[in-house]
Amino acid sequence: MPRANRLSGLTGEGGVFHLTHRCHNQAFLLKFARDRDNYRARLREHLWKFEVSVLDYCVTSNHVHLLVDAEKRSDISAFMREVASEFARAYNRRKNRSNAFWGDNFHATLVEDGRYLWHCLCYIELNMVRCGVVAHPREWRWVGYHEIMGQRQRYRVVDLERLCWRLRAGSLDDLRRNLTASLEERIAQGGAKREPCWTESLAVGSPGFLEKIRPLILSRRETEIVESSGGDVWALREVPVPYGQERGTEAGSKGSD
Repeated sequence: MPRANRLSGLTGEGGVFHLTHRCHNQAFLLKFARDRDNYRARLREHLWKFEVSVLDYCVTSNHVHLLVDAEKRSDISAFMREVASEFARAYNRRKNRSNAFWGDNFHATLVEDGRYLWHCLCYIELNMVRCGVVAHPREWRWVGYHEIMGQRQRYRVVDLERLCWRLRAGSLDDLRRNLTASLEERIAQGGAKREPCWTESLAVGSPGFLEKIRPLILSRRETEIVESSGGDVWALREVPVPYGQERGTEAGSKGSD
């Protein structure tokens, strides 16, 4: 299982991150529309408090995907902490429960601008298609597609201007046309498959981009750059540790942290 992080493993400021946050034990705690609506409302409320832009999102029945942009990574951590904790408290009060709502800390993957960001956007949009719940993102209410396409304008979460800028799109109309074509093409070609690089890596982008940020990674493990998605995308990840073995120790031996 990938080790969760809260942006503490990467020095520097700013960037676009793909965040994933799962319910405790991957339970379907978000299975009701009311709870997915409430989570999205919490996102919107807290955007006014932090210098964070949401570029896309998908709220599923047992986890959430967020594509966020911020000048300070500390703002992302604070934003996620408040949204998650306030939503969990409200949920537990309403359900008269005291158990944990979220599992481990959210996982953050740094994403390079341009076409790599585009790949990530399409990956998030196709989440419920991969699950076999819907045939197209338009059929799932809790995804950024409806806001990007202009079908949901009230209480919007997605920062469309920032999204266009990060994608280097000529206009919002261009973005919408390209997204429509890309999603249809990926669905037709069976491209709605799971790609672990977007949810388990430290960063995703070009080899040059990853080599540039690699020295900034504060990791206890060795890192490596690997090809993903048929060589079209590269990922920076921690080298997997064999089962029963930690870095610098043999299986069954004692070691210090």
